[in-house]
Amino acid sequence: MPKDSISNSVIRRLPRYYRFLGELEISGYVRISSRELAEKMGLTASQIRQDFNCFGEFGQQGYGYNVNDLKNEIGRILGLDDITPMILLGAGNLGRAIASHIDFNSKGFALIGIFDSNPEMIGDRIGDIIVSDIAELEKFCQKNRPDGAILCIPKEEAARETDRLISLGIRAFWNFTHYDLRIEHKDIAVENVHLGDSLATLSYRLNSSCK
Repeated sequence: MPKDSISNSVIRRLPRYYRFLGELEISGYVRISSRELAEKMGLTASQIRQDFNCFGEFGQQGYGYNVNDLKNEIGRILGLDDITPMILLGAGNLGRAIASHIDFNSKGFALIGIFDSNPEMIGDRIGDIIVSDIAELEKFCQKNRPDGAILCIPKEEAARETDRLISLGIRAFWNFTHYDLRIEHKDIAVENVHLGDSLATLSYRLNSSCK
């Protein structure tokens, strides 16, 4: 099936499959049926088979799926075999938390630079990386060729810095700014993260289940 015809909902389930299969592998599972996997993930066996069929035939009738092989294949589909260099803009509390606690390598990325415009933050160390002046962005990108950027900057700065980053070769954004990058740039890869939206969804589920 052509990649551009695969629904976003299927794509968003792939990381969850990858995570569950990794946990199963650690627990000693060698193979698993679609029915067993569905029970563990709260899905249906039919849904799982339909999702996997978007990318090819992975299981064997009467045998199920080899857990290690399926995990590795989903990892390949997600692009986790290749490590993409990435930078982070915004070394405030959110940026620091992301830089410190996300295992980028296991997700197919390597964080290679952190930038901020606040003189009080420039020169700070976050993990193994020294926070650089955002004025040095052009020089850094020309030398190190990052492909992705994490945006933890104010919304009003996002449009300007996005244009700047795209001109420097950035092709993918993990965006925490609440600025919709897709409005002006439809040919880049964007994952918008709205933590407030997620919390509001939790509020809805809590309140609707209590009534």
